[in-house]
Amino acid sequence: MANERAVLAGGCFWGMQDLIRKRPGINSTRVGYTGGEVPNATYQNHGTHAEGIEVLFDNELVSYRQILEFFFQIHDPSTVNRQGNDLGVSYRSAIYYVSEAQRTQAFETIEDVDASGLWPGKVVTEVEPAGDFWEAEPEHQDYLETRPNGYTCHFPRPDWALPKS
Repeated sequence: MANERAVLAGGCFWGMQDLIRKRPGINSTRVGYTGGEVPNATYQNHGTHAEGIEVLFDNELVSYRQILEFFFQIHDPSTVNRQGNDLGVSYRSAIYYVSEAQRTQAFETIEDVDASGLWPGKVVTEVEPAGDFWEAEPEHQDYLETRPNGYTCHFPRPDWALPKS
């Protein structure tokens, strides 16, 4: 087993965690704040951090590319600082890479997403190196597991899948 880390932001972290955690090869997930300037970020004080998800996965069972493709299938990467009813910089679309290989894969996937014509507009997802990841409060972890009827703006869009190469 080869473990790898992915850090993604695509709107409210609850919905992303709920869908990604159920994928084959995902070992663990946690939600938090990343990509901003406030140290020890919290829900009440996270400045320009995005609501993000940290994913630990077995890259022998699921590739980083497969995770990115699913990420682009469960949120709209063509909206700036918005997912569903959630507005603001906290809800931006971003990929925080942990290696040069992930950086390359992120840009290649974005290029393929743009070329596919399946999304409503050009991808505005930011690609930045991973920095600090401040774990969100316990009440935000596993939120939709403990509140199955809770709010989410994330759902799989089967018609937004990239063609198999």
